[in-house]
Amino acid sequence: MNNPMEDEKKALNFIEQIIEEDLAKGLPREKLRFRFPPEPNGYLHIGHTKAICINFGLGEKYDAPVNLRFDDTNPEKEEQEFVDSIKKDIDWLGFTYDKELYASDYFDQLYQWATQMIRDGKAYVDEQSSEEITAQRKTPFEDGIESPYRNRPAEESLELFEQMKNGAFEEGTMSLRAKIDMTSPNMNMRDPVMYRILKRPHHRTGDKWKIYPMYDWAHGESDYIEQISHSLCSLEFENHRPLYDWYLDQVYDGESVRNKQREFARMNVSYMITSKRKLQRLVEEKIVSGWDDARMPTISGMRRLGFTPTAIKNFIDRVGVAKRENLIDIQLLEFFVREDLNKISTRVMAVVDPVKLIITNYPEEGEEWLETENNPENENAGTREVPFSRELYIEREDFKEEANNKFFRLKLGGEVRLKSAYIIKAESVDKDENDEITTIYATYDPKSKSGSGTEESLRKVKGTLHWVSAKHALPVEVRIFDRLFTTPQPDAEKETDFIQFVNPDSIKVVEGYAEPSLKNAEIGQPYQFQRIGYFTKDRDSTDEKLVFNRTVTLKDSYKPE
Repeated sequence: MNNPMEDEKKALNFIEQIIEEDLAKGLPREKLRFRFPPEPNGYLHIGHTKAICINFGLGEKYDAPVNLRFDDTNPEKEEQEFVDSIKKDIDWLGFTYDKELYASDYFDQLYQWATQMIRDGKAYVDEQSSEEITAQRKTPFEDGIESPYRNRPAEESLELFEQMKNGAFEEGTMSLRAKIDMTSPNMNMRDPVMYRILKRPHHRTGDKWKIYPMYDWAHGESDYIEQISHSLCSLEFENHRPLYDWYLDQVYDGESVRNKQREFARMNVSYMITSKRKLQRLVEEKIVSGWDDARMPTISGMRRLGFTPTAIKNFIDRVGVAKRENLIDIQLLEFFVREDLNKISTRVMAVVDPVKLIITNYPEEGEEWLETENNPENENAGTREVPFSRELYIEREDFKEEANNKFFRLKLGGEVRLKSAYIIKAESVDKDENDEITTIYATYDPKSKSGSGTEESLRKVKGTLHWVSAKHALPVEVRIFDRLFTTPQPDAEKETDFIQFVNPDSIKVVEGYAEPSLKNAEIGQPYQFQRIGYFTKDRDSTDEKLVFNRTVTLKDSYKPE
């Protein structure tokens, strides 16, 4: 017989199992605290959504606080713009953090702890260059060489360290290193640098500091100061864990919560890159318009494209928490986007490659407003009215002069239904000097109006077309986006420049028309352009012209396993 408690335990991911074991060993539940610690040196991307969802998801599961801490230890690359964008992204995803904190809040405490380590013989000032230090570390298969400054008197290191702090030395001339083990097979333990001289203003502390702590030193101690119970990070930091614990040993008081680092697999999605350095290059070289370009894998880019928080969170939930990295098919993400948009998007009519259609037997000044559903997937979405008149726009691809029986759209002599309106029959066309069709002429059956209840209205024809009334139409700019890269793993080969895989056709801009209800559309509001795809209004819209981004196509053959 199955044990319900055992079944529930099996359903937990490995991080939740670790937490449950810690609780069983006596960790008070009220001591649980998590954090999301981004460095404000760029915009958050699809890879960060996994860490966000894991940490805030655990906070929700265990009713525990989650801190947002900015690891701002590198003033060369960090800006307030990135801080603001990160906060906006987390809010948009629907998560609430307990405290907004910064590693720079702890610079004084970190400095004091570092001076104590010097007194205790656990750290020393090294006057070698970074190149010399790297060379002396050797490889994991041979012992490193100790620095000639490794055993300098503590008083001398203390004096030099204070002078470093006060700006007495130039960048690159000195550093503070931890004294651990130059023979360790873990290269992170071979006397790592704790502080470097960096005479750059900080976006929060100004010119106060001329030295800044290295990530490994600042990160774990910040966790300890905040009493984070479980410090969760990606697998790339797994071999940093011994150093994380060693640093913690130097400051742990024996009574507080001892933070624990554990690692999970990063999330890689096909046709996307998640290196901030490479994303910044796309911005700097103007391959994209900015960090929030709708083709970018940043959260702000995906938001601008029209992705929803629900879709992203459902995607992360499906991917799960794993210990091994793999490549996730972007179609899985698009599946969840399409699934959510189908539920929430208002259906509207828009024509992105228009050709004029004139109904010759419809009154020249005639006009009527036809009722249509806002969203058949949502019974509470209501209805609206769209204008119908003698001159319309339809999609150019919806008409052929001649076609076989498998073409169920409009052709000369053939009939189709105009959605929510009438059955029409194509009679003739006008063409320009390039033999391009400029106008289609048709007749309509006045008794075939949808929903009128007449026998003619119930008559079946194989094709139904969307349309827009010409005299009511709103001009729209439609941006059709494709993959930013032409290969699933553009940065897989270190020797190959990923830029060469940029898709030259990743964006196509067309001019079309939309029904007048879109005049009051809000930026970011999702719509389904019927028979075309899902779209959202872009912030580039003006009173003269609306701009819409295609989020995803209407249908796709992909089905998640």
